[in-house]
Amino acid sequence: METFLLSGMGISIIVLLLFFFFAGAWATFEKAGEKGWKSIIPIYNLIILLKIVDKPWWWILLYLIPGIGFIIHIVVIHLLSLSFGKGFLYTVGLYFLSPLFYLLLGFRKSAQYIGPGGVA
Repeated sequence: METFLLSGMGISIIVLLLFFFFAGAWATFEKAGEKGWKSIIPIYNLIILLKIVDKPWWWILLYLIPGIGFIIHIVVIHLLSLSFGKGFLYTVGLYFLSPLFYLLLGFRKSAQYIGPGGVA
C-alpha cells in the first residue's frame, strides 16, 4: 500500500507547494533589490537572504549547530519580516506557512522592502 506522500496526489501537492514557495521567494528577493533567480539556488539563497537582512555570510555556519540553527532561522525570518514592515505574527506565518507568506511578501503591494531589519 502506498503512503500518501508517495502517491501521485501527494507528489502533486508537494510540487505545487514548492512552486508557490519559489515564486514567492523569487518576488520577495526582487523587491529587496536582488535577482529573483538567486532565491532558487540552495545555500546561495541563504547567503543572499542574510545580505537582505544585513547579517554576515558566516551566519550560515550557525545554521549547522543543532539547536542554534533553529534560533538563527527564527531571527533571520523575523528580520525579513521587519525588513518588509511586518511584525512578529508575520514571522510566525513565514515559519509555519512559508509558501503562502513568501507569496504575500512578494506580491502584495502593502509589503514593501524598507531596508534591513525595517530600518530605512
